[in-house]
Amino acid sequence: MSKRLFNFCAGPAALPTAVLEKAQAQLLDWQDRGLSVMEISHRHPAFMSMAQEAESKLRQLMGIPSNYKVLFLQGGATAQFALLPMNLLGSKTQADYIDTGIWSAKAIDAMAPFGTALDAGSSASGGYRTVPSQAQLKLNKKSAYVHYCPNETIGGLAFDYVPDTGLVPLVADMSSTILSEPIDVTKFGLIYAGAQKNIGPAGLTLVIVRDDLLGDACATTPNPFNYALQAANDSMLNTPPTYGWYLAGLVFDWLLQQGGLEVMAQKNTAKAQMLYQAIDDSELYSNNVHSANRSKMNVTFTLSDPALDGEFLQQAQANGLLNLKGHRSVGGMRASIYNAVPQEAIDALVAFMNDFETRHQA
Repeated sequence: MSKRLFNFCAGPAALPTAVLEKAQAQLLDWQDRGLSVMEISHRHPAFMSMAQEAESKLRQLMGIPSNYKVLFLQGGATAQFALLPMNLLGSKTQADYIDTGIWSAKAIDAMAPFGTALDAGSSASGGYRTVPSQAQLKLNKKSAYVHYCPNETIGGLAFDYVPDTGLVPLVADMSSTILSEPIDVTKFGLIYAGAQKNIGPAGLTLVIVRDDLLGDACATTPNPFNYALQAANDSMLNTPPTYGWYLAGLVFDWLLQQGGLEVMAQKNTAKAQMLYQAIDDSELYSNNVHSANRSKMNVTFTLSDPALDGEFLQQAQANGLLNLKGHRSVGGMRASIYNAVPQEAIDALVAFMNDFETRHQA
């Protein structure tokens, strides 16, 4: 097999090599059945058993209580921006939204056809360098839910706390943080996440929703987008993303083998600390996010001389360090260091950054 390089892509992102190798070995002949898992009916008992086992392992990893449903859906997290109000507004006409970056803003925009997105707090005026504190939040008891994005992948901005929303359900877009550390699921009414960062390939979306939030979808909600109907049909109201579900199950296996989310949190913290330390010790690189709100998943940085950006990226790729270019809306660099990005990748990146700076010192 050709050498695998270090992939810092924000998504679709790196998958564990062990998972890809197992999928490769099973690609043509799954469970000695003479066909691929991609070719078997989602109604087949063998697939349904695999699907149930994957959900069970996810529940074990995250400590998901029995009064929460786990949905394996299509459409990506962006589709959920619209599906949330369709399913959760009920008879209400408003929900609270906390704005901490581009993905928060997209969720706010998607609310417009369904109701009013109230401003529950924003860090826009400060250039999205920090998040609103609990005391700064403007929460409304009459809102259907409070929405926030714990980690903004583009700006590298992360919450250092879970907002307390009282009796109003808290909804979180955890696309870039899910499975990276332990969380208390009971603090949330609903969690959703696109798979392509810490779960599996693009095309699968997880929704973890508390039972009492089901069954109040607006009448115009199409059946495949109705959380209650999908929950009642074990996410198989229509054909689910079967291969993505299978690969997610392999990732859940891999995470359990690593020691679970406590171990992953320790590894992820060590990776992020090492990279931020290299940036802070440098005169060439900088990160302008408040230290308490620096993302452990998406480390953004800029070069003091933007004219060096192209050379930096070209040489990084030549050294096997891929996909470090920042999002087109903000520029600079971004190293996405999800679960599957090993410590060796951070070691190599820091060594390259130090060498590049040495060679470009004035």
